[in-house]
Amino acid sequence: MTARIPKKLYEHELKRLQAQLVDMQAWVQASGARIVVIFEGRDAAGKGSTIKRVSEYLNPRVTRTVALPMPTERERTQWYFQRYIPHLPAAGEIVLMDRSWYNRAGVEHVMGYCTNVEYHRFLHQAPIFERMLVEDGILLLKYWFSVSPDEQEARFRSRAEDPMRRWKLSPNDVLSITRWEDYSRAKDTMFVHTDIPEAPWFEVPSIDKRRSRLNMIHHLLSRIPYEHVEREEVEIPVRPSSGGYERPPRNLENYVPDFAGTLEGVEPRA
Repeated sequence: MTARIPKKLYEHELKRLQAQLVDMQAWVQASGARIVVIFEGRDAAGKGSTIKRVSEYLNPRVTRTVALPMPTERERTQWYFQRYIPHLPAAGEIVLMDRSWYNRAGVEHVMGYCTNVEYHRFLHQAPIFERMLVEDGILLLKYWFSVSPDEQEARFRSRAEDPMRRWKLSPNDVLSITRWEDYSRAKDTMFVHTDIPEAPWFEVPSIDKRRSRLNMIHHLLSRIPYEHVEREEVEIPVRPSSGGYERPPRNLENYVPDFAGTLEGVEPRA
């Protein structure tokens, strides 16, 4: 087993890569590029935490995360890809897809939420759809996050015991333990049909989340042909002298109570 990345080294390298992401975003804005990054993989494999690190210092008006809820009754009657099309980027935008149209090849197929006809139609149409996106100039990157059965179960148990993260654990998530081989077969079939030269899959082993985040971000940067963009310097002006403005009496305004002040001198609880 590969040794885990030390925390100090991880944090230093992560900041360096995040600075490059900021540079890449500047190029996207200046060049009008359109980028879609798909994050797929096993439940609890680290997709969400990686997206968080990718987007942490990026402008949310330029780089947005798309995580669609269950389709509505109306959306179920549409062409399958139709609900995803409005979320595709315009010029100068980056879209990070926290799961994507590949739901049909994974959870929908395994859990019986779609018919066999719909499933096989998806496997036929997905490569066609993605080739259309790439031919139109969209830079499409697809990442699959993998994790071992034991590590997945350990992460599920950690979430179940943590009230701050329990929301991340759904009934469908835990069923992935009992349907492990079904999901494995679904992933293998999906790769056979959709790992195309125009939009290949890249697998991200994520037993060590620190390592997987660094590897994924580094690879993303290597696949985007961005160049350094000189940004216009912003000068902070000198504040002008007062023109006679007087603030209204403070007792006429509502202030948030100073809760933080009540903590002074209080020892943190274990």
